Amino acid sequence: MKRLAEANATSDTWRGLERRSGELRELAGLAEAEDDPKLVADLEREASQLAEQLDRLELELTFSGPYDRRDAIVAIHAGAGGTESQDWAEMLLRMYLRWAERRGFQTQVLDMMPGEEAGIKSVTVEMRGPLAYGYLKAERGVHRLVRMSPFDADHARHTSFALVEVLPEAESMAEVKIDPDDLRIDVYRASGHGGQNVQKNSTAIRITHLPSGLVVTCQNERSQSRNRESALKVLEARLLERELERHAAERSKLKGEHVSAGWGNQIRSYVLHPYQMVKDHRTNFETSDAEGVLEGALDPFMTAYLKTTMGSNGA
Repeated sequence: MKRLAEANATSDTWRGLERRSGELRELAGLAEAEDDPKLVADLEREASQLAEQLDRLELELTFSGPYDRRDAIVAIHAGAGGTESQDWAEMLLRMYLRWAERRGFQTQVLDMMPGEEAGIKSVTVEMRGPLAYGYLKAERGVHRLVRMSPFDADHARHTSFALVEVLPEAESMAEVKIDPDDLRIDVYRASGHGGQNVQKNSTAIRITHLPSGLVVTCQNERSQSRNRESALKVLEARLLERELERHAAERSKLKGEHVSAGWGNQIRSYVLHPYQMVKDHRTNFETSDAEGVLEGALDPFMTAYLKTTMGSNGA
């Protein structure tokens, strides 16, 4: 039913574009006949907006990955560097939440580990919307920030790193088979900064998948059962991603090459001092509007990356 609803919405969008382009053609003829500069300016603006929407829809038609149309789970991990990197991880969380808001996506923070002084050590967020994984997979990798430190009394320039993981959400238990006997489930009290936010009951969940060694936690919900449900959802996504990585490694061996997605391979740099610039090192796409990017204006970066991978059938 979800796929059918998405197909109907896509069909309605294309039909709407067809109607709108027809109306613009008629108005263009009218503007030419009446020589109306104001109408011409309005038409040029509408035509530009129509062209941008058409470019985006044409790009989406090329999404051929088996999981591109699924919801996504995004995990952000602060790198070495203590408070600086933890603050950067929180900035990235805000950036992705703003991007999702612009697209009308639904988001839910499944788990968050706050930093000691500021920021976050790690966070896991579920993002639900059309082609969520297809777009967000462009964000996988290490993100680097260069700025004047707000935590340094000398206001020295600091470089911080954070790792972004993007997982496709498993849609059924048939895709990822989990034997209950392979799980160790621990219950503990949810952590926090102190005060009233610290829960007195043991509602946080830690699930260890014994065969793989994968560990997932969830403590954001006040209900133990809801935390367990969210933790299992993340575990399923991580097991699915591990299977995808195994297939990717096999394909890389056939191609004779393998590129590691490790911490040393930063995909993008965000420079806030001594100048403003955000640059993607995979595509060389860059902009001086660093503030706009951190407010969620990520589409140009995603589009540039996705165009370079067009035609690939991988995840």
